[in-house]
Amino acid sequence: MRKEIKDPSVKQVLLVMVLFILIMFSFMNWFGLPIQLALLTSWFMLMALGLWLGRSYSFMQSGLLKGISDGMEAVLILISVGALIGSWIASGIVPSIIYYGLSVMNPSIFLLAAMIICAVTSLATGTSFGTIGTAGIAMIGIGQGFDIPLPLVAGAAISGAYVGDKLSPLSDTTVMTASLTKVNIITHIKSMLYVSVPAFIISGLLFLLTGLFYVTNSADLTQATQTMNALNDQFQISWYMLIPPVIIISLLALKQPAIPTIIFGSLLGVLWGYWFQNMAFLDSINTVYEGYSTNSGVPFIDNLLNSGGIVSMLEVILLILLALGLGGLMESIGVLRTIGNTLAKWATNSGKLTTSTMLSAFFGNFFGGAAYVSVITGSKITEKNYEKLGIEKRVLSRNTEAGGTITTPMVPWSDGGVFMAATLGVATLAYLPFLWYHFLVIIISLVYGFTGKFIWYTDATSPEIEQPSEKSSISASGKKKA
Repeated sequence: MRKEIKDPSVKQVLLVMVLFILIMFSFMNWFGLPIQLALLTSWFMLMALGLWLGRSYSFMQSGLLKGISDGMEAVLILISVGALIGSWIASGIVPSIIYYGLSVMNPSIFLLAAMIICAVTSLATGTSFGTIGTAGIAMIGIGQGFDIPLPLVAGAAISGAYVGDKLSPLSDTTVMTASLTKVNIITHIKSMLYVSVPAFIISGLLFLLTGLFYVTNSADLTQATQTMNALNDQFQISWYMLIPPVIIISLLALKQPAIPTIIFGSLLGVLWGYWFQNMAFLDSINTVYEGYSTNSGVPFIDNLLNSGGIVSMLEVILLILLALGLGGLMESIGVLRTIGNTLAKWATNSGKLTTSTMLSAFFGNFFGGAAYVSVITGSKITEKNYEKLGIEKRVLSRNTEAGGTITTPMVPWSDGGVFMAATLGVATLAYLPFLWYHFLVIIISLVYGFTGKFIWYTDATSPEIEQPSEKSSISASGKKKA
């Protein structure tokens, strides 16, 4: 007799969550084993639960493969960015950006400048990965030259990079969230501005104050001079090294596809290395795959520049594939449905609904390991609750990005967390306290939810709506709806 198929209970879901956290913590902290093995072990834990609930292995395998398939674009971008970093370091492009940054940048305003530069780059390109892989590693080099703690620099760079990842109409997560919630993309972006603008201003002020009162006293300009001299000795530094970044940012701003554009950027790096750095052509090509290697005699220069290449991303890609598979398994055995149904019973007003949406999106990052998973879980698990409470979908789309896109680099095994740590050379938990823009987006979103500020209703007179305040029924124009 065939076993009855059922979804997991709330107790079973909680048990899975506790076991997952225990597995991750024990593998990384007690046993010193790779996080990839922890994720693989978690696969079998979920499969055991799925078999207990009546799912067949073939059904779960299909869900696992679908989870991986849904996130393959992130994997291809990782390959492309790895190739770009390798060739842009070898060709002198990244060293030139670092050199000019050190020569014109004031240490006291550097953190604010790093955030703004990365924000402008990500708004123009729509990709946080591409921003960190280019402007981000340059900011790390400049910050290291000023002897500023790298977790602080990484926090400023990542904060800026996610401004564009969240707001740019070129961003894949922005487009995907608007599509999933059936909201016009411009309407979606305008809704997010109510949260993102104050978060950007406040976090910018925090980075500025940190620079004025902390960095000025600790900055070592001797190291900056030493860095510039080492770069000048090793590379040909010139203004025309900045041409490839201008070309690539312009192409992305013109809505050209990200993956072929980034690969084209790595080709420009190969040509620049051959033409201007006196590299053998085959050696220049090889930096796309193996990255750049040098022994300058200056340790921090070597640590910064000995990176890049497709090979450098292989461990990251494996981790992301395992995390995506985990998310697919959770979807196939009904864990996400159970979470959604539980949250639906609890979310009775705009504040609780905001919280539930953001938690649902965060679960997508925590268990699914990717921003793509998070925007799906955030938008779909709580979608019907917005209809029930008569709240417009642009609030749903905004909350999905706040809980999903924004929290991606906060999870050490998510695609964003892994990429940021691997590319910048700063562990996720080290830069996490300095993601001030991210924390502010979360806090402001929750404040709006519980105060009813900037919560728009489709039918303010619906008896089903439990309104937290009179302001909840105010439309975008500031007028109460009849």
